[in-house]
Amino acid sequence: MYRRLLVLSLAAFAVGTDSFVIAGVLPDVSASLHVGTAAAGQLITAYALAYALLSPVMAAATAHWPRRTVLLVGLAVFIAGTVGSALLPAYPAVLAARAVAGLGGAMIVPVSGGVAAGLVPAAQRGRALAVVLAGLTAATALGAPLGTALAALTSWRITMLGVAALGLLAAAGVATLLPPVPTPPAVGLRARLAPVRNPRVSATLATTLLGYAGLFTVYSYIALVFHGATGGNGRTLATLLLVWGLAATAGNLGAGHLVDRLGSHRVIPVALVVALVDFATLRWTSGTLPGALAALVVWGLSGWGLLVAQQHRLVSTAPAAAPILIGLNSSAVYLAVSASGLIGAAVISVLGAGWLASVGAGFLAAALLATAVPIRSARGGRPERDRAAAEAGTA
Repeated sequence: MYRRLLVLSLAAFAVGTDSFVIAGVLPDVSASLHVGTAAAGQLITAYALAYALLSPVMAAATAHWPRRTVLLVGLAVFIAGTVGSALLPAYPAVLAARAVAGLGGAMIVPVSGGVAAGLVPAAQRGRALAVVLAGLTAATALGAPLGTALAALTSWRITMLGVAALGLLAAAGVATLLPPVPTPPAVGLRARLAPVRNPRVSATLATTLLGYAGLFTVYSYIALVFHGATGGNGRTLATLLLVWGLAATAGNLGAGHLVDRLGSHRVIPVALVVALVDFATLRWTSGTLPGALAALVVWGLSGWGLLVAQQHRLVSTAPAAAPILIGLNSSAVYLAVSASGLIGAAVISVLGAGWLASVGAGFLAAALLATAVPIRSARGGRPERDRAAAEAGTA
């Protein structure tokens, strides 16, 4: 059973690595494609925007397909887009290939979670989902830094081919190890977007959008932001990314326990305040290796802990719509990632790379303000658990 789950986790790992690794190799991509760093950053935007916008669309369009077919088609599209990213010589073609890879990712990750839940008894679904999501977490902790290190030793194109190879290995596993899984009841696009009409859901999604736009405005151009600490050395940057990824993993796991004990309405503002202070001081801490390491640890703990708390708040709002709400939150994250590439490019061209962290801090401040709507709702009226149960069928 766990071999099948590991296949799904590997697919998520490939998709996550493809999302994060470009940021670590951005200077090499820029030089290879003969474009500026800001333009190279739009490769992140193309992937993330395709993922964010097409995830609910593809979920509705493939609702009647067998789950294994959706995964295999998604992996084929993902592999084609990633190989194109590695081999195509011109910037516009690579940009289009990144969007194709994002389309594949939009088909893979949401379905993987549903398939994992269908492979095990109800009492084991939480553990099954954790195995799949571990692939995405491992992409930040291992995939991105290893890909950056490989690019430093060879080239960024070899790194992209390596990601495609991971996708191919996952496809082989899906084809040979994954049994047929019952197709869930079809949910149309309108029904998938209906929860956004709930003010608390929309405010929580706005917090996700603003918060991760701020976080990824820095991450998308992390090689520039931490140039003072790395001196442009790719292996040093890979080490920093590894530290960030390990802190992100710890933040992801630790936030679950904190949310259970304290509630998401307490964890979310604290995580945002900590990240805000971290980014507000990043102009000074990013210039030395010790300072950069400390800043990245704080960033990883708070930034990825925020994601767990946000998902908890959404699910508490309407438990019956949990899969749809988590999918919407994932789309909000990737929409934020896509926006961060554009925001960062504008900041670099108008103010310079030194202002990226300050602008990111501004978005985190806006996210903190956006939390006021769901927090007031959680504290006013009926207790949150009772209210969530009452709304489970209406959100």
